[in-house]
Amino acid sequence: MNAQKRHEIFARLREHTPAPTTELNWSTPFELLTAVLLSAQATDVGVNKATARLFPVANTPQAILDLGIDGLKAYIRTIGLYNTKAENLMKTCRILVDQHHGEVPRTRQALEALPGVGRKTANVILNTAFGEPTIAVDTHIFRVANRTGLARGKDVVEVEQKLLRHVPRDFRQDAHHWLILHGRYTCVARKPRCGSCVIEDLCEFKEKVDPA
Repeated sequence: MNAQKRHEIFARLREHTPAPTTELNWSTPFELLTAVLLSAQATDVGVNKATARLFPVANTPQAILDLGIDGLKAYIRTIGLYNTKAENLMKTCRILVDQHHGEVPRTRQALEALPGVGRKTANVILNTAFGEPTIAVDTHIFRVANRTGLARGKDVVEVEQKLLRHVPRDFRQDAHHWLILHGRYTCVARKPRCGSCVIEDLCEFKEKVDPA
């Protein structure tokens, strides 16, 4: 895929969704970090329902610590793997209070040192909370990048590196949001909705699904 085609793909995605963002509800970097930690193997809708109950009661690291582990679990038990997630969140809150004055750090190294935070989560925080032009590659982006030919790679790190190299600078800030939304609602895993895809003619997928 050449640079001109990549530019046109993102131009169309931007025209279709001018102001993309995460579908997780948040108002502070810590709320976003919490929501992303809770979202692994869970739907954004399910996480939003839990955080709608949790955040009015506790939306700072110290407030989460004050709830205690059992108190926290009571708010998030509707989310899959909530026991492990509660433990990681409590450990993360302790580190934030003890080492970062209760604030979410703004560097990848410090973020990835937090329990339960990997490269993808760090990229989400750096991009969405702090405006860094990072690209968080999840299963949707991995599928879309490989299927369309935007950035083919054997693992998420390779896809991320290729996207960072090939996505035009003007689109880099919002690129991962556009690709996530495209993978979630159009370029779905089992039967992509090629007939309603705004970039169908630019996509290099050889097994396009008939719109009928």
